[in-house]
Amino acid sequence: MPFARLATATTPTCHLGLGLAAVGRPGYINLGRDEDLGRDRGVEAMRARTHELLDAAYAQGVRYVDAARSYGRSEEFLADWLNARPGADDVVVGSKWGYTYTAGWSTDADRHEVKDHGLATYERQRAETDALLGGRLDLYQIHSVTQDSPALADKDLHARLADAAAGGLTVGFSTSGPAQADAVRAALAVTVGGEPLFRTVQSTYNVLETSAGAALAEAHEAGLTVIVKEGMANGRLAGPHAPDALKEVAAATGLGCDAVALAAVLRQPWAGVVLSGAATVAQLTSNLHAPAVDLDEDRLARLATLAEDPRAYWERRGQLPWH
Repeated sequence: MPFARLATATTPTCHLGLGLAAVGRPGYINLGRDEDLGRDRGVEAMRARTHELLDAAYAQGVRYVDAARSYGRSEEFLADWLNARPGADDVVVGSKWGYTYTAGWSTDADRHEVKDHGLATYERQRAETDALLGGRLDLYQIHSVTQDSPALADKDLHARLADAAAGGLTVGFSTSGPAQADAVRAALAVTVGGEPLFRTVQSTYNVLETSAGAALAEAHEAGLTVIVKEGMANGRLAGPHAPDALKEVAAATGLGCDAVALAAVLRQPWAGVVLSGAATVAQLTSNLHAPAVDLDEDRLARLATLAEDPRAYWERRGQLPWH
């Protein structure tokens, strides 16, 4: 397991990773993105921004980076950075397949990505990822599995994924939507030759959306590494947009709302890696204060009052504009 490399790390940020969803393409759904990125969203500007973030993350102890085929040119930007920094061979690299980027480097496309979990898409996107990341790829995840995803029942796909695992690639899956817990449990039941197929799970979990918590604990108990995405709820937990209870706890700790929100996720005993989705170095630096946040039981209890009904949470997320 590539994440064994993180288990021996001693830096405070070893359990924080950097996700490239917000910087691998010009458009995304994070709140405040217009202010974060400004008007220059050209390929080279976004490449430079990604490299700046990766430099800052690495310097501060981050050793997991998460990309996806649908994150625009995220794999390309990451590959360029890795090739230019041979000393960064301790970085664990994850990517995902199952969505195709279709926005054509635009922020106002009718469709930004198309989902397909079929074997043909896996074969095509695996070749595309290998062409960019080659032997640096540690983890390949099915992107946004749901309980009814054909990827959970396709035996031919399972055989191909098992072949990849036998060749040294770690195979995982991510989840999205109000029924994440059901998707996690369904994926845990997938076996090939009597052995579990998946070794990692990446799910949305934050103080607003906690519904997958019990299932993620079960995945952890089953031996999977749990990666948490959207700990900032696509910007809803950042300072300008944070609910009052989060602002009050942040004020009491002396740190930002973002650091407190991520600290609440880090406190979960099953959380292996928690992703920062920062778009600027300042955001990243603030996010990486999360391990230093002092969250006592009273503060955790106040944050627990923020949990929303998962259907309401995902309905609101689905209404966030691409910008």
